Amino acid sequence: MNKNTKQIIDDAYNGKLLHHQDIGELLEIDTCSDEFFYLLAKARQMSEETSLGKAEIHGQVGVNSGPCSCNCAFCSFSAGNKLFSEQQAEPMVRVIEKSLDQEQAGANAIYLMTTAQFDFQRFLEIGRQVRRALRTDVPIIANVADFDVDQAVALREAGFAGIYHAVRMGEGVVTRLKLETRLKTMEAARKAGLAVGTCVEPIGPEHSTEEIIEKIIIAREAKPGFSGAMRRVTLPGTRLSGYGMVGETRMALIVAAVRMATPRTVLGNCTHEPNVIGAVAGANLVWSETGSNPRDVVNDTEAGRGFDVRRCREMLMDAGWQVLDGPSKFI
Repeated sequence: MNKNTKQIIDDAYNGKLLHHQDIGELLEIDTCSDEFFYLLAKARQMSEETSLGKAEIHGQVGVNSGPCSCNCAFCSFSAGNKLFSEQQAEPMVRVIEKSLDQEQAGANAIYLMTTAQFDFQRFLEIGRQVRRALRTDVPIIANVADFDVDQAVALREAGFAGIYHAVRMGEGVVTRLKLETRLKTMEAARKAGLAVGTCVEPIGPEHSTEEIIEKIIIAREAKPGFSGAMRRVTLPGTRLSGYGMVGETRMALIVAAVRMATPRTVLGNCTHEPNVIGAVAGANLVWSETGSNPRDVVNDTEAGRGFDVRRCREMLMDAGWQVLDGPSKFI
């Protein structure tokens, strides 16, 4: 085993904040090497210690679908990808039903997700209705467009405990959004008392080690409740489809590297979409999805790519995790 690589892993496990060069060395580890398996083992150990041996399943309800002018090239809702031709939104009663189903199945948090064009006031009302309908203290999380401090306060007052937000791979190049705008939204959330969850995403084979390092550091500086890594899903016929997808083994390495590069104050480390090797590598958070999904081409992802809570639980148990019972500890 390479002594320098082992030392970097040991230092990170023992609390040293890894710098740019050290993170890069972890990301360049050969996935058939002793160093790879040592990295996975230490990342898994670190995740188990930060979360007291419990993994979480967060349930996401897609509220609407349709062409979005932000034109994020990796998203099925991008107007430029031409995968959805008309705007559709779930009736309030269906959003509530789907949220209750996720809660009853054991999801530790409920996310409400919309496209960037969805009316903010309407979203607040959906949040209020869902919060009133839920039977436990499971937190609700907003996965919505960028917003300012006043809107962040409104989200908190509507019953949201936090947000999911990320500076995506290729932000400003394959999207029409600015990196600075994404960062300002996360800062607005913190100022309003909302927890922030984030992730290094969506990673494709074309992304350099340098960009992955940049996004790992941005994510950890957001002081999130959880970080992690997600791969880009190939959408057939779109301009990114020619690059293909990152394999799950390579993604497991990135998930483990994110865990080692992120302080223990960040309790959660996610992988998406759910997979066993990612959970073995230290991912203690996965998502169950219902309704619309930016990685799917159907309006109801339960019939497509989306995992339900039961399937997520089985996957985590296959990887040797116990699943938390009750509200999230990460948010």
